[in-house]
Amino acid sequence: MHLRGLGVIDDAVLEFGPGLTVVTGETGAGKTMVVTGLGLLMGGRADPGSVREGYQSALVEGRLTLDPKGPAATRAVEAGAELDDGDTLVVSRTVAAEGGRSKAHLGGRGVPVGVLGELAGDLVAVHGQSDQIRLQSTAKQRESLDRFGGTTVAKALAAYRKTYGELRRTEKKHQEITQQFAERAAEAERLRAGLEEIEKVAPQPGEDHELKAESQRLSHAEGLQQAAATANQAMSGGAEAGGYDVAGLINTVRRALEGGAAHDPALGELARRATEIGYLVDDLSTECASYAAGVEADPVRLAAVEDRRATLSHLVRGYGEDVDATLAWAQQASVRLLELDNDEQAVDELAAQVAQLRQKLAQQAVTLTKARRAAAARLGKAVTAELQELSMAGSRLFVEVSHRPDEDGLVLAADSTIDLTDPAGDTATMLGEGPPVAFGPDGADEIEMLLAPHPGASPRPLGKGASGGELSRVMLGLEVVLGAVDPVPTFVFDEVDSGVGGKAALGIGRRLARLARNSQVLVVTHLPQVAAFADQHLLVRKAHSGEVTSSGVHTLDTDGRIRELARMLGGLEDSGSAQAHAEELLEMAEADRLLV
Repeated sequence: MHLRGLGVIDDAVLEFGPGLTVVTGETGAGKTMVVTGLGLLMGGRADPGSVREGYQSALVEGRLTLDPKGPAATRAVEAGAELDDGDTLVVSRTVAAEGGRSKAHLGGRGVPVGVLGELAGDLVAVHGQSDQIRLQSTAKQRESLDRFGGTTVAKALAAYRKTYGELRRTEKKHQEITQQFAERAAEAERLRAGLEEIEKVAPQPGEDHELKAESQRLSHAEGLQQAAATANQAMSGGAEAGGYDVAGLINTVRRALEGGAAHDPALGELARRATEIGYLVDDLSTECASYAAGVEADPVRLAAVEDRRATLSHLVRGYGEDVDATLAWAQQASVRLLELDNDEQAVDELAAQVAQLRQKLAQQAVTLTKARRAAAARLGKAVTAELQELSMAGSRLFVEVSHRPDEDGLVLAADSTIDLTDPAGDTATMLGEGPPVAFGPDGADEIEMLLAPHPGASPRPLGKGASGGELSRVMLGLEVVLGAVDPVPTFVFDEVDSGVGGKAALGIGRRLARLARNSQVLVVTHLPQVAAFADQHLLVRKAHSGEVTSSGVHTLDTDGRIRELARMLGGLEDSGSAQAHAEELLEMAEADRLLV
C-alpha cells in the first residue's frame, strides 16, 4: 500500500506479508493513518481533514491479491477492472482537501466509491475501538451468531427472509384494497347505474346524427318536395317549367356539334361530352322526381323523432359528447365494473394468502430459532475456551436467544403468535393464545451476549458489565472462533488491545497469531507483548524538519525489532536491560508461535 499526503504521512510504502503484521510507533507518528488508508481503499468515508497540510489531495494505492474465481474478482471485472497476472487488482483512492471530494479507480478504471465498499465485504474485516461499542449492540451480536451458524443458519434465514418479504408485500396489497374498498364500491355503484341507464335507452351507433338529419327532412318536407319537383320540371321541360327544357337544349347542342364533327375531330370530342352531359341530366331529373315523390309531411313521425332526440340528448350529457362517445364509455365502464366486482373476492383471496404466509413464516421462525440456539450453545462454549487463553480464566460467555417482544405492531396477528420460550427450541407453531411476538426481517429472535467475568458471578450483558479490556478480548475471541469457520482473507485490528496489559496482552498476541494461520492479520498496537508475535513488524517513525512533520514506514529486521520492543517496554531503546527483556520476549513468542 502506498500512502501520500495522508495525515502526518508525507510519502510511505507498506509491504504487507502473509501471517501477522504489526504496526507500531510513538503516539502521533501516524499509525492510525495506516488503518485510515486501508479504510479508504475499502470504500470508507473520505474526510478532507485527513489530507496533509500543503497537499491538494491525499492518495492511497493498494495491490490486492484475489482469488480469480472469488466474488471480489468477479465484481471487479464486472465493474470494468483488469486483473494483473490474473489475480492482482490495483486499487486507488484520492481525497481532495477542498470539499472532501474523492475519486476511486479499480484496475485502471474509474468506478463509484460504492464499488470499493462492495469488494470490502469479501476481503477485509476492520476492527477498531469503535467496534467494541458496536459489539454491545444486539444487531452486531446477531450478525456474529448467524455467521458462526454457517450453512444451517444461513439457509434458514434466507428462507425466512424470502417469506417475510412476500408476506409484507401481500399485507400491503391487502391493506390498500381494503382501505379503498368503500371508494371502489361507490365507484362500482356509479358505473352500474350508468350502464343500466344506457342499457334502458339502448342507443345505436350514430343514431343521434341520423335522427337530426331525419328531423330536418320532416320539418321542411313541403319545401323540399317543391324544390325537387321544380328542378325535375326544369330539366325535363314539363308544363310548369316556365319555358325551360334543359334536356332539350343539351340535345340541340349535341346535334349541332355532331354536324360539324365530320370536318373537325375536335367538335366530335365536344359532341361526345355533350352526350355524357345529357345522360347526367336525365339521371338527375329522374332522381329529383323520385325524391319529390318520396318526401311527405309526417307530423307523427316528426314528434317521435324529436322525443327520441331529447332522450338521447339527456343521456349524452352525462357520458360523452355524442352517442358514439357514450357507447365507448359504456364499454370501458363494463370492463372496470368487472374488475371492481372482483374486489370482494380479491380481498378474501389476499386475506387467505396472508394467513398462509403468516403460518409459513411462524414455522420458518421456529426453524431459524432452533438453528440459532444450537449455534449459540456452540459459540458460547468456543468463545469461553478462547477467553481462558486471554487471561480471563473463569469467565464464561453465554449467547442467549429469546423471542423479541412486540412493541411496534405485530407482523403476525395476536391469534397467530408463536411460542419461542422453550429453551430446547422444540416448540411448534401455536395458533391461539400466546405472548405477542414481533417478527422482523431477520426473524423473531433477540440475541444477547452475556458475560460472567468470574465463577459465581451472574451473567450480565456485554454493554453493562464488561470493561473496555474485557470487550477487546471478547471481540478477539469471537473473531478467532469465527475465523475458523468463516475465514476472512484479511483482518485489521486498530488498537483493540487498549485497556489490556501484562499476561492478558500475551494471550491476545497468541490469539492473533492463531488467527493469522488462516488469514492475513494487520494489527496496530502499542503493546510489546502483542508485537512480539508478529511475522512482520512495521515501524511508523516520525521525523521533524522545521515546521513540517512527515512519517515514514520501515520494515524492521531482528535488531530493529529488539530496539522497538525495548522502547515499547520502557521507553529506553538503547538500554541493555530493556533490549535483553525484548530478546526474551521475542524468544518466548517464537516458542509459543510454534505451539499455536
